[in-house]
Amino acid sequence: MEQLDEWWRGRAERYEAVTVIGEDPSARSHELRDLLLRNNVPYGFHARDSDAGREALARLGVAGGTRPVVALFDGTVLVDPTNADVAAALGVDIRPSDRTYDVAIVGAGPAGLAAAVYGASEGLSTAFLEREAFGGQAGTSSLIRNYLGFPRGVSGVELAGRAYEQAWLFGAQMVYGNEATALRASDGVRRLELADGSKVRARAVVIATGVSYRQLGVTSLEALVGAGVFYGAGTVEAQALRGRPAVVVGGGNSAGQAAAHLAKYASHVTVVVRSDSLAASMSEYLIRLIRTARNVDVRFRVEVVGGGGSGRLEHVELRDRTTGKVERTAAAGLFVLIGAAPHTDWLEGAVERDEWGYVITGTEGRALLETTMSGVFAVGDVRAGSVKRVASAVGEGSIAVRLVHDYLAGNS
Repeated sequence: MEQLDEWWRGRAERYEAVTVIGEDPSARSHELRDLLLRNNVPYGFHARDSDAGREALARLGVAGGTRPVVALFDGTVLVDPTNADVAAALGVDIRPSDRTYDVAIVGAGPAGLAAAVYGASEGLSTAFLEREAFGGQAGTSSLIRNYLGFPRGVSGVELAGRAYEQAWLFGAQMVYGNEATALRASDGVRRLELADGSKVRARAVVIATGVSYRQLGVTSLEALVGAGVFYGAGTVEAQALRGRPAVVVGGGNSAGQAAAHLAKYASHVTVVVRSDSLAASMSEYLIRLIRTARNVDVRFRVEVVGGGGSGRLEHVELRDRTTGKVERTAAAGLFVLIGAAPHTDWLEGAVERDEWGYVITGTEGRALLETTMSGVFAVGDVRAGSVKRVASAVGEGSIAVRLVHDYLAGNS
């Protein structure tokens, strides 16, 4: 059954709950499509200047302009909507209730979803917040093959979708697209301040905001984000690269998974790695997979320093870090999966972080996952010293719920 669902997902011929009409290429159109895919919403896309796009716009009564249009199955039409607008139109909560929850979880990656599932299943009133898409970085993975219980692998979208459904069925409330901006505590209650001015009140909080890929910092390429340059695995764009070359930047598991997935469609995939080995950062099964792929080439001690094209990416410039030589190579897609930066700026002054922004836990006799603010825990990639693997993130999310129980019992 899992393989059948993945086959249908890959064919992109499912029922369309949402239709997106927009410029192609366009950073915003790409973002909307990527968010719908990662949130497991079946959708279709039409370029605005295509016959299908013009026909759809005429049918919907939308004329002129270049802003993206989102049409829902119930007849709702949104012009240039925010992500929260789309979520609200689909019936998703974008604001919390007025109640005081037992536990509020910030972030719906593997760690946050695990905490939501275990919290709600064990009778805690639970809310979890996600600003972007379920699954975090793991949600962009085309196929995770070393996760326990899935011998043939599972996509990040599928794994996250199942976890969200579990949490929802157990009664957890999800609040989407309303980003946490601050954390306060008073009178035994933690208050999460959200972007729209609303607040989530909870007796305990679990921080699971994860990390995001670092930016390349190459001006000519940043101008083409969404138009051939993508941060993440690019599951939305893979089929569009059929028969054309692609470049993947990074040496970790996410980069390896992206390269293996893109190799099914692209004429050739070049993996660019700044170091001289993959062994330190990539699982052995992915290294073997890349080595045996006929159309994948790994370039060590090489970095991307430039690129460009007419309206969309056509080439990138690679520099050999040993010789300094720069060469130009054709590329219709550049997928950047380098390093990580934690989402913790909003925690300034609330909990202690290390010099890189990761949340410090387990100090001064506190529980392993407890932060320097009593009743607040951190799990997954956002935590200083964590193991950057899906399985360990899920484990930390479940352990945090046990610690929340202990904290609530001692402060009831």
